[in-house]
Amino acid sequence: MSHLYYLVGPPGSGKRTVGKALSALTGAALLDNHLTNDPVFLAAGVSSDTTVSAEIWELCFDVRKAVRRAMLHAPRRLAHIVTNYLTAEEREWANVERLRELAVTRGVPFVPVWLECPLPELERRMLLPERLERLKLRDPAVLRDLMTNAGNLPAPPDAIRLDTSRIGPADAALLIAQHAGALF
Repeated sequence: MSHLYYLVGPPGSGKRTVGKALSALTGAALLDNHLTNDPVFLAAGVSSDTTVSAEIWELCFDVRKAVRRAMLHAPRRLAHIVTNYLTAEEREWANVERLRELAVTRGVPFVPVWLECPLPELERRMLLPERLERLKLRDPAVLRDLMTNAGNLPAPPDAIRLDTSRIGPADAALLIAQHAGALF
């Protein structure tokens, strides 16, 4: 059975890493936020230490809309994993609802997963070399400011909540798949 997994968490919480493990376990297509953002950032000359303008973010949102439309054309058996960081702003709930509605339209279960991690561990992870692989945030001070001023959207009641400082990616993926009933 197909699923739509939505992995949400702050920068450095392991969204892509857990997503890769979940993809390997379930065969779901991983559509991480850098897959949609980075082509726009690269084309616009944005780097991981650049402030992104509203116009550039709007282009990223256009790419995300196209990806969501493409998901509607996928075979029903194809599961998807979408990753994102959502700030504590009320308007961010629209992102959750868009994907929830997409799952309903496709007739597949929606599985929201909130990845949590203490700030000191997130700061440590900012310096890991694998963060260079994509245009990921790498400055612990910028992360600290982001967490202080923008925060994280609280988990919806139906979300699976995982502390990625206490559980490895493979175990997190297994828990998510088991909870979703995606393993037989």
